[in-house]
Amino acid sequence: MAYLNLKHIYKQGDKGFTLSDIHLQMEQFQKIAIAGETGSGKTTLMKIIGGLIQPDDGLATFDGQKIMGPHDQLIPGHKGIAFLSQHFDLPQHLRIEQVLEYANELSAGEAKSIIDICDINHLMKRKTHQLSGGEKQRIAIAKLLIARPKLMLLDEPFSNLDPIHKDQLKALFERLETELGISFIMVSHDAQDTLSWADYLYIMQAGKIVQSGEPGAVYYEPGNEYVAGILGKYNKVRQQLVKFDQQDLFGDQFRYIRPQQLQLVPLRNCMWRGVINKISFYGTHYEIKVDTREGVIWVYSSWVKQKVGDSVGISFRNN
Repeated sequence: MAYLNLKHIYKQGDKGFTLSDIHLQMEQFQKIAIAGETGSGKTTLMKIIGGLIQPDDGLATFDGQKIMGPHDQLIPGHKGIAFLSQHFDLPQHLRIEQVLEYANELSAGEAKSIIDICDINHLMKRKTHQLSGGEKQRIAIAKLLIARPKLMLLDEPFSNLDPIHKDQLKALFERLETELGISFIMVSHDAQDTLSWADYLYIMQAGKIVQSGEPGAVYYEPGNEYVAGILGKYNKVRQQLVKFDQQDLFGDQFRYIRPQQLQLVPLRNCMWRGVINKISFYGTHYEIKVDTREGVIWVYSSWVKQKVGDSVGISFRNN
């Protein structure tokens, strides 16, 4: 039996269905990410998993038991599931030690372990209004951890964090997984965070799950243009135009190809011909915009010897 199991989940909003026939499964210690455009239903789904919103239909179970919603119990929420919102709901003008003491359900030794893991011992005497955004987030996580959750729901946890604090937060989640045995589900609008973090990925559109799978498979084999765009830059190519090594790579409609799957090649040995319109450097790679007869083609390369205005050929990478 799956650790978390959602079957036929429906939730009707003011303008129609917010969620429609959602199926989702999760194994213990798995990291799941949910991606989709604003309004696709990601946060609503997370709150149903956390027992904070009542579904109109369907069944959600966690660790073998039904997840009770607000209609099923007086106090909403599930004891084994913690929901970390974007807003870090901390009481104002209290010392951090007071915030944690009021919520504490652990022994002194266990509470100290949480404080050490979250690296907040030096913040205990400060008041909540004196903290940075990253510090508030770590306090909010510690406050949730002292209730002994088995599953943490993360709603855009990396938004508004600089790269240094983002890496620190990712390291914290890794420690929580390995040292406390916590599983995670994350909603994020940033494809790079989602792809590098998750074991399994669900893509939502208009209240439905439109594709799921391992991140690499969904990224390189998007089922439609929406999925391709959610996860990053892509090239929309008519499939009948593309042949390679005497093989039909595609069918009759379109293929969505990532820029790193392509390379610049000599004009005599290429699939497309074009002129370089723009070259941008991103540290890890160059982004090359090429105008072709079929439209703009984007290519990523670790180095580039051509310049804007050069005629170039484009083909698939050999590896």
